[in-house]
Amino acid sequence: MSGHTHDHIDWADRLALLRAADALDAPAQAAIAARLAEKLPVNPTVIDLGCGAGGMSTHFAQALAARSGGTIILVDATPELLHEAERAVRAAAQDHRSGGSTLTGNGRAPGPSGGQHAAAEGTTPTVEVRAVVADLADGSLPDLLPTADLVWASRVVHHLPDQQAAIGTLTAIALADGVVALSEGGLSFSCLPWDLGLGRPGLEDRLQAAQAEWFVGMREGIDGAVPMPYGWTVALERAGLADVSSFSALVDHPAPGSDGLTDYVHHHLSRLATHGADHLSDEDRATLAALLDPVSSHYLGKRRDLFLLGARTVHYGRRP
Repeated sequence: MSGHTHDHIDWADRLALLRAADALDAPAQAAIAARLAEKLPVNPTVIDLGCGAGGMSTHFAQALAARSGGTIILVDATPELLHEAERAVRAAAQDHRSGGSTLTGNGRAPGPSGGQHAAAEGTTPTVEVRAVVADLADGSLPDLLPTADLVWASRVVHHLPDQQAAIGTLTAIALADGVVALSEGGLSFSCLPWDLGLGRPGLEDRLQAAQAEWFVGMREGIDGAVPMPYGWTVALERAGLADVSSFSALVDHPAPGSDGLTDYVHHHLSRLATHGADHLSDEDRATLAALLDPVSSHYLGKRRDLFLLGARTVHYGRRP
């Protein structure tokens, strides 16, 4: 397994799936990045903890490049993912060169905060990108990173042993009046019609139930796992954050969808088939096998009724 993970998942092996998910999530991610960027001062520092393949930070880079510039620090425990994230985020910031923004990687310290005005006339907004290999469950993480105007973590805290302690660590990294934002929860993705023409109708509902059972086992299998029997907004409040709230962004790709949708659905269902193997009937496992088999007459790549519908929810608060 590449890198250190607490959930015993080989995240480097999921790079293709993470890239595909980032591509399909792009409109929702862009909307989230723009909304959070509005809360930030001039030339802010943004830290993306558990950055994965870097999809969200590509949108942070574009949002900062369109404003006053700033610094993005990518953090992940899996070197392969971190390398891909750094490449993707640098490329995203570079795309704005034609609009007058530039990208550096020279270690320039971020400028002073204050106000939400664009860069002064005649100057060039600069987005700096740095990459740090680190474990988000490490309580000394605040000593390894600078403080930030925005600390972001997307679907990573639930993989850590002590979720509440992890949110406390994220809060410690935020500057006074800085924002801590988590993407957790939301609505599970749907992608299949209810009646597939084989097997028992309602397969996707049973897959999501099996995924929930897998998640319980995943949490129980994490060494030192600590229950968190309350919601994310309460967890943020317990970490000492003020003005805690949430919002959601819709992910909607109607049928027949783009060319990349079929590949993503294949990856998505393959993962659910693996996770749910012990929680599905023989009939459902056979249905999944037929959907995923390119030589099957029921192969999902032959369908024109695949879609993707769900929501990403962001919970955030401000450090007093």
